[in-house]
Amino acid sequence: MKRVTFYPLIILLPFLVTSCITTNNQSDHEESIITEIELKYATGFSITQQDYYTILTVHRPYQKAQESLTYVLYPRGTKVPDFPGDVHIQVPIQHIVCTSTTHVPLLDYLGVSEALVGFPTLDYISSEVMRERIDNGEITELGTDNALNIEQLISLAPDLVMAYTMTSDYGQFNRMKAADIDVVINAEYLEEHPLGRAEWIKFTGALFDRSTTADSVFSLIEEAYNSTKVLTENVSEKPTVMSGIVYGDSWFLPGGQNYAAKLFKDAGLAYKWEQDSTAGFMPLSFETVYDIAGQSDLWIGVGSFSSLAEIDDADNRYTEFGPFKLSKVYSYNKRMGAKGGSEYLELGYLRPDLILKDLVKIGHDGLLPNHDLFFFYQLPDL
Repeated sequence: MKRVTFYPLIILLPFLVTSCITTNNQSDHEESIITEIELKYATGFSITQQDYYTILTVHRPYQKAQESLTYVLYPRGTKVPDFPGDVHIQVPIQHIVCTSTTHVPLLDYLGVSEALVGFPTLDYISSEVMRERIDNGEITELGTDNALNIEQLISLAPDLVMAYTMTSDYGQFNRMKAADIDVVINAEYLEEHPLGRAEWIKFTGALFDRSTTADSVFSLIEEAYNSTKVLTENVSEKPTVMSGIVYGDSWFLPGGQNYAAKLFKDAGLAYKWEQDSTAGFMPLSFETVYDIAGQSDLWIGVGSFSSLAEIDDADNRYTEFGPFKLSKVYSYNKRMGAKGGSEYLELGYLRPDLILKDLVKIGHDGLLPNHDLFFFYQLPDL
């Protein structure tokens, strides 16, 4: 995923499973039908349909959040529902500002790319569809998150800003609210299951009144992911894998419950920290990582390094790792946008099936003999 200030990684048949609950309102003769949409992997939000409107609830707007956020969606031309919520939103959305590149594929796959009118830093966007719109002057650059140009944002008059936050600081969003600009929080990055992150397309689909399309897209991604996962269920040998690099004074790598660790496991790889209970990223000392993972078979995920020579130049201690010596080091930056944005960091959340296929290809070449690596590539020798 590429966010403006943070670095954390087809449309056919509709798929919709619902459960219906009947509740009594003001009298025995007045009933409201509530339909809760079943989500299979995502735990950070829920969708409930009631009467003519839809309730979107974000349960964890940020890590360790104590309060949820409720968005009430109602069709254009109808009355504002008498239902309490943080924001009441007319749908379908016609114009939107997004703040993370991971939001961009959601619009592309829903077929509403033309709705994006503003984004913090345009060079980060890799989508060819959006790059064409940028070149045509149809998307406005608004500046980095913490210094977003509110006046310029107001001039765009978007129906909605889709944002994300790492903390409870809603200061910037309150400024938008004061300017009568509605904000919704997309907290996809908190999902621990790769398909849970992809399932947030249903969240965006509700905003654009394209839930059927969102269900269809997700069903195909889910099917592709699970059919690839099945290939590794009976592998007898699992290559060991390490990940991450040093930032500052610490080596940052995925915890055992992190979505990246889940991908490694589903790809039939033995991640050195797979038994760890951490869902986020762990800062460890160089020495600790070497002691545990120094003789791994594979090193997958090396930040922005593009060659073994660059890794050697950064810190020659890296050269002592087994994967470095065997040239078994892989970057996820095979596909870069026209202005240098990483397509993996943009599209990867929505397409974990492509990531999984790459990982299976790297670890078990014979299981996918005809697959060409999509996001990943092997770093060239010294």
